[in-house]
Amino acid sequence: MAMPEGHLIHRHARDQHADLAGQPVQVSSPQGRFDPRPYANQSVTAVEAYGKHLLYHFNDAPVLHVHLGMRGLFLRFADPTVPPRRGTRLRLAGPEVAYDLIAPIRCEPLPSEAERALRTSLGPDPLRDDADPVEAVRRLAAAHAPVGTALLDQTVWAGIGNAWRAELLFLAELAPDAPSVGDARARRLWELAVEYLALGRDAGQVVSDPAVPDERWVYKRERCRRCGSPVRTWQLGGRMAYACPVDQPAGSG
Repeated sequence: MAMPEGHLIHRHARDQHADLAGQPVQVSSPQGRFDPRPYANQSVTAVEAYGKHLLYHFNDAPVLHVHLGMRGLFLRFADPTVPPRRGTRLRLAGPEVAYDLIAPIRCEPLPSEAERALRTSLGPDPLRDDADPVEAVRRLAAAHAPVGTALLDQTVWAGIGNAWRAELLFLAELAPDAPSVGDARARRLWELAVEYLALGRDAGQVVSDPAVPDERWVYKRERCRRCGSPVRTWQLGGRMAYACPVDQPAGSG
């Protein structure tokens, strides 16, 4: 199972903000592994995404931090009186809809200092309006690691996972094992990430070819969809890397 990447986290934030913000929300933990008492009689003021993290803001309670990890998921109910599914860690029930959170790796209140530390630990997020493109380019160009490893480092850029790594590097004609990239290549990658992750957020899936949104160029493919060459696969940065040997020659950077 793949960890949800930044485009899906931003989609969750957008949808849940639309459903819950500005309304009283009943917070409960049917599973009993989260203490909802600080959030009693509170209203959600905003739902925010930063990389792979969700941050729920309330009118008078600590920020609620959620990270889905590999297995976490949300279930949405148009009827908030529907009983929660077994194993629900967190239920957020508004007047008209409810969201059940199941199997996250993080579901916790964040005091102000911890929230600041989280934000400081993350690199620019291509889907955030406050992302600094200059800083994004600087961080990637300065990374002392192959570009494919650096892209998975959330302190370099936040929200990129293995699927986006494969497809963005293909679009940029860069090999994942390129030892480094200069400013121009880093800037091109950032522009691609901003453009394509937004498409993915809106579609609810990785979109690396708007003309054929359900297809990938190299990710989990046996052959490159552009030229038909066998896709090269190997372990890089703890994850399987995918590259076309023709469009992304080994070491190209």
